Amino acid sequence: MATRAETSFGSGADAKTAAPLAERFRPQSLGEVIGQQHLLGEDMPLRIAFESGQPHSCILWGPPGVGKTTLARLMANSFDAHFITISAVLGGVKDIREAVEQASIWQGQGRRTIMFVDEVHRFNKSQQDAFLPHVESGLFTFIGATTENPSFEVNSALLSRAVVYVLQPLGDDDLKQIIAKILAGQALPAIESIASEAVDKLVAYADGDARRLLNTLETLDVAARREKKGGRVEVTETWLIKVLGQQMRRYDKGGEQFYDTISALHKSVRGSDPDAALYWLVRMLDGGAEPKYMARRLIRMASEDIGLADPRALRLALDAAEVYERLGSPEGELALAQCVVYLAVAPKSNAVYKAFNEARAFVKKDATRPVPLHLRNAPTQLMKALDYGKNYRYAHDEEDGFAAGESYLPEGMAEPGFYRPVHRGLEIRIAEKLKDLKSKNDQKS
Repeated sequence: MATRAETSFGSGADAKTAAPLAERFRPQSLGEVIGQQHLLGEDMPLRIAFESGQPHSCILWGPPGVGKTTLARLMANSFDAHFITISAVLGGVKDIREAVEQASIWQGQGRRTIMFVDEVHRFNKSQQDAFLPHVESGLFTFIGATTENPSFEVNSALLSRAVVYVLQPLGDDDLKQIIAKILAGQALPAIESIASEAVDKLVAYADGDARRLLNTLETLDVAARREKKGGRVEVTETWLIKVLGQQMRRYDKGGEQFYDTISALHKSVRGSDPDAALYWLVRMLDGGAEPKYMARRLIRMASEDIGLADPRALRLALDAAEVYERLGSPEGELALAQCVVYLAVAPKSNAVYKAFNEARAFVKKDATRPVPLHLRNAPTQLMKALDYGKNYRYAHDEEDGFAAGESYLPEGMAEPGFYRPVHRGLEIRIAEKLKDLKSKNDQKS
């Protein structure tokens, strides 16, 4: 909680009389924070910001349970600022207006204010715009928390006024450290100890989310109290599975990490093995993976590993995602299975993927070359007088719809040869077409 005051808008609830474990063990100082050392370690960006004593607007982007709210509160503490929190899920323009009025009062008293907006991506454009003039005037320091990519979900105007900090899921060692801290603090009175095998399962179930871990520990403590009625329980792997049952099994990674499994699926598709691809798809769905996430990955595979060898693959992947959106589980999962089999048996090409990466690398290191005059747009007389668009050859008016010998690259730039079709699927015909066009160009040169 902030040093001076904390005000909450859009929450629809007063202070909790019995705070959950996750709230009771929320870090009260920077030294108590576990994880995020890429931001909070010595000489790291957020550590420097804390030590500077000068707050700045920022966006905290990361998955649930990694410390976004905690860091915002610690900033208020560190900068001796009033802390206003708005829930974008439950709040609206009225809540923003009330928060601005409160910040104005505190500014008149010479006090700083930190405006924390949880789930900021849930606010629409006009709601996000409501913060801009006050961020500009310095009425408050804006801190937004989001689980979604701010490049897509946060207005560019607001994004340009804030530093984006990317928070990572907590690692296994971080989560084990939290368990040890909870046990050492005797916050679970009915639990005496947790066996190492049970710790591993809890860590796998938490999947980088500290809040999920703490809520699960609290659930175990309640179950232990009911079972022992005054005694204390040693949490073994067997007892853990008995208490959490199917819920624990579905999140059990079986010794494999989530991204290892998605990697196995991707490589099975790339390797043209439909049985293996189906196996890994079902493993992930059975393990609790979000089907919408799986659909996005299939779309990526269609672009990366099949590309123009079979352009229908991308369309089928998009259709499968749409079918799942309409039907949900379990019916919609069949469309994902159909897609993964098609991707596995389709001809493969990463030519576009490689060409894109080569082009991006080239542009990154190359100078900014001017657009040749004949390729420039000329909507005004002045531009035409400056020879914009002069001598441009309209391909549709040329023989076979191709302006042989025309150049579309910046002057002085050699043909880079980014795209090299493979000898599979439709790209066989694409290669033949490009070879024919090159021959026509050579004849004109």
